[in-house]
Amino acid sequence: MKTLKEQTDARIAAGRKAKPDFMEGVDHIINKAKAFQQGKNAIKVGQKAPNFELPNQEGKSISLDKLLEKGPIVITFYRGDWCPYCNLQLRALQARLNDIHALGARLVAISPQVPDGSLTKNEISEMDFIVLSDQDAKIASKYGVAWEVPDFLLEHMRVDRELDLEGINNGNGNILPIPATFILDTDKIVKWNYVNVDYRTRSEPEEIVAALKNLS
Repeated sequence: MKTLKEQTDARIAAGRKAKPDFMEGVDHIINKAKAFQQGKNAIKVGQKAPNFELPNQEGKSISLDKLLEKGPIVITFYRGDWCPYCNLQLRALQARLNDIHALGARLVAISPQVPDGSLTKNEISEMDFIVLSDQDAKIASKYGVAWEVPDFLLEHMRVDRELDLEGINNGNGNILPIPATFILDTDKIVKWNYVNVDYRTRSEPEEIVAALKNLS
């Protein structure tokens, strides 16, 4: 089975072949974001994570405190079900859920999409992790991973992808999370994290499983 990096690298390569000018533009934006250290304010290992209370896909409010009553959690912020890199990541994490659960942890995925908009009902029924909606990206901001998307990418989403982010995210049309993953112990302390403003690059599920093993 291919690693997540191999899958995302293949996606990037296909993008460079199909739309070289666009991918060159993305490279420029990502390099600029890195130069300005986008994501530098993300909560770090050893820090206490902010609490939250967010609706799940059924509109039921779920709190961090309640989640941690059953053990450590893996929180991953993703942009939305319209993002192909996010879908690759979520499927890869789904494939390692048994390992995550065996280590006493659960997976929580957070995006700005409105409830019932984060993945389709059919996909949700096939995935065993918790999906929460952070429509205004306030929780992403508290975790230091909210990113004001540059106009170049917004234009691509609106014109090339025909995406209505304001509708998808219930009014939030330009703030998306930096794809990031945090492992929290039951005391809310961050034990491991991965933050990268390049939305085409994600943490490997194997790295998450290894971090959970160290935690246990």
